[in-house]
Amino acid sequence: MPAAKKKTTTASASPERRRELLTIAAEVFAAHGYNATTVRRIADEAGMLAGSLYYHFDSKESMLDEILSSFLTELWDGYDAVLAAVLGPRETIEALVTESFREIDRHRAAVAIYQKESKHLAAQPRFGYLADSQQKFKKAWLGTLERGVAGGAFRADLDIRLTYRFVRDTVWVAASWYRPGGQHSPEEIARQYLSMVLDGIAVRT
Repeated sequence: MPAAKKKTTTASASPERRRELLTIAAEVFAAHGYNATTVRRIADEAGMLAGSLYYHFDSKESMLDEILSSFLTELWDGYDAVLAAVLGPRETIEALVTESFREIDRHRAAVAIYQKESKHLAAQPRFGYLADSQQKFKKAWLGTLERGVAGGAFRADLDIRLTYRFVRDTVWVAASWYRPGGQHSPEEIARQYLSMVLDGIAVRT
């Protein structure tokens, strides 16, 4: 994942206020869609005038860019640590899934935006890193599944690409229903999820 780009702002603003505004913007983008969201709508949710928002960000595109690049940078920090640990295939899948649910917990709105908007945004030069991240994501998961089949940890008849799509989609769709502070922690949800998935792809003894 490329390093997050330096963001352009119209003036120096407190980091706390910027984070607060980005959190609000992320929730609005996730609920209404990027194209349908206006600067005025974000400002209204933040309890400020639309013109005042430009004190912190030069455009809603800049806000979206910072939301998505920050989320992906943090996601890949976690994923890269897992992959660098050189765990077994099953343990790697377990760690990647757990890290994914933790990111949903931390960045639920950003995940929802990514799911809805990344396909068309990736065609824009400013958001080219979305396509790069998708390819890196695919390589990490497919490589782990292939390693598991080759080493006998997963069934030999496993369709690697189908399994990858199933795991990817069923993990990240949780952003549509998960709410931080709910009955289950992200780690508990990951454990429940993994018990269902891995019993289906592990070698039967």
